[in-house]
Amino acid sequence: MAKSEEISNNLNIIGNGTTIVGNIVSQGDMRVDGTLEGNLTTQSKIVIGTTGRIVGEVKCKDCEVAGSVRGKVKVENLLMLRATATVEGEIKTSKLAIEPNAIFTGTCNMSTAEPQVEEQYNG
Repeated sequence: MAKSEEISNNLNIIGNGTTIVGNIVSQGDMRVDGTLEGNLTTQSKIVIGTTGRIVGEVKCKDCEVAGSVRGKVKVENLLMLRATATVEGEIKTSKLAIEPNAIFTGTCNMSTAEPQVEEQYNG
């Protein structure tokens, strides 16, 4: 398996009951069922489960939200807000799907000009 395939197949999980304070940068997929107080950047997909909560900026290729996000959400491709989702802040995406009962408060900018996910590290 090529190195880029290995990285993209990685799944990182922040479990329910876990709180992380700080920024996370990853190249693999992320699933958040706990709490992140900080920014999350990945070259892949982010799934925020029903118990997941992020306070900060989210940057990724694709994103599915069933929990809550307070902050900026920048998605290159598809942002999916499930019925249990709550998003407060600014959304920039190419495609947006919102299920009935999802809550979104803020601004949304949809454009075919993809918001580029840039790797950031402030260590």
